[in-house]
Amino acid sequence: MAHLIETMAYAGEAPWHGLGNQLTQKQPIEVWQREAGMDWQIEESPVHFKADAVGHLGTIHSFPEQKVLYRSDTKAPLSVVSQRYHTVQPREVLEFYRDLTEVSGYELETAGVLKGGRKFWALARTGQGTAIKGHDQVNGYLLLATSCDGTLATTATPTTVRVVCNNTLTIALDGTSRAIKVPHNTRFNADVVKRQLGIAVSQWDEFMYRMRHLAERKVHWHEAMGFFMDVMCDVNPTAPLPEQLPNERALRRVQELYEGRGRGSQLASAQGTAWGLLNAVTEYVDHERRARSNEYRMDSAWFGQGAQIKQRALDTALQLVA
Repeated sequence: MAHLIETMAYAGEAPWHGLGNQLTQKQPIEVWQREAGMDWQIEESPVHFKADAVGHLGTIHSFPEQKVLYRSDTKAPLSVVSQRYHTVQPREVLEFYRDLTEVSGYELETAGVLKGGRKFWALARTGQGTAIKGHDQVNGYLLLATSCDGTLATTATPTTVRVVCNNTLTIALDGTSRAIKVPHNTRFNADVVKRQLGIAVSQWDEFMYRMRHLAERKVHWHEAMGFFMDVMCDVNPTAPLPEQLPNERALRRVQELYEGRGRGSQLASAQGTAWGLLNAVTEYVDHERRARSNEYRMDSAWFGQGAQIKQRALDTALQLVA
């Protein structure tokens, strides 16, 4: 595939990754399914293979322990998985939000398909929001994503988006993500996940309370350098420095973002604070980290190494206010 993203859609302003087909707001689930490229099913077929040729055709054998997953529309293969693997359909990801959008005030903002159908997701704003130091708005979201190739459990993740720069951050407390994960060897039950998420969503206030503490925590230059070396270079700032720092280019760039180049870096909440340190890293990961394309950067920022860097930045920042 030329692009990691097959299709996606968004409502309102262009999302932080700048990709997708624009919809007017409050569209029904059926419109999202079509415009986000999620109006197909995952089909299953037994695995067959051809042994050494006998005559022109060879002999066809089956491998009953495994099955092939493929798209119903294009018939393109997606993965080979065990018979115990439970699929979650693209439609189910969107249906998860039906009552949340119709009754609970959620609004779908983006949805789409990655890697030709091997991953798909939907992201909705929860209606929660907090202004840090009066002007730095942070809104609450819920991301539901899954895969059909074993790379990602079906995962519901409470997430924040900082409005001034569209930085995204998974809500995590005490080093633990609030995400609810359903492995593919069990069936996905949307109602059970929503009940579990009720606890996670209620922790919004506690999480934002800690973010406000980051905005109040002034940091010295040596603390900022130690933070970035720890997060970006995985170097203990108290240990002797190596001759060549790993990831030195990224280190210099997050310093620049922190010191005034980043969007929102000159707000009172971020200038010279631990909140500013955290957002320099999240902006770099979401918008600038080297990647083959915006699509690959987005995949990493949500599900891959970029997400791990942001989690390390959050954990390290919270240590400054512990």
